[in-house]
Amino acid sequence: MDIISELRAAVRNIPDFPKPGIQFKDITPVLAHGELFRHCISLLCETISHQHVDKIVGIDARGFIFAAAVADRLGLGFVPVRKAGKLPWKTRHLAYSLEYGENAIELHEDAVSAGEKIVLVDDLLATGGTAAAAVELIESLGAQVVSAAFFIELEDLQGRTKMPQVPIHRILTY
Repeated sequence: MDIISELRAAVRNIPDFPKPGIQFKDITPVLAHGELFRHCISLLCETISHQHVDKIVGIDARGFIFAAAVADRLGLGFVPVRKAGKLPWKTRHLAYSLEYGENAIELHEDAVSAGEKIVLVDDLLATGGTAAAAVELIESLGAQVVSAAFFIELEDLQGRTKMPQVPIHRILTY
């Protein structure tokens, strides 16, 4: 079995979580398996390694796991985009709409600088609302999001259409 097939087999589908009608993709078996997790990070790094990048930005919370590991592997800094009220210093705040309500994210004002090249990393691209908001937040500070990398993309939800200017890379699609 090739590594993509092994990764796909390790992702659990949890029906009706966190609410009826949602098919949750549980990545914890991949995280718990050292070799699979290592391969996952290697594959994410391959999508980024040919680009000149200054920092890796990860989205709260599972995105931190992947983004921090990618940043470490590539020798780059890691920057967290957090849910509102979780960062301790001066932040840039962005509220955005989701299909089922509203949310807000924040980034420290000095986390990225004008002209820096950023790759956004997260575990899953679904409807794209949070990722698009993160891109907008990063770019509001003058940095450029040169690409985004996801472990999983749920293609039917068309999240990438909310970020047409950002090249999207993913390992698994559903």
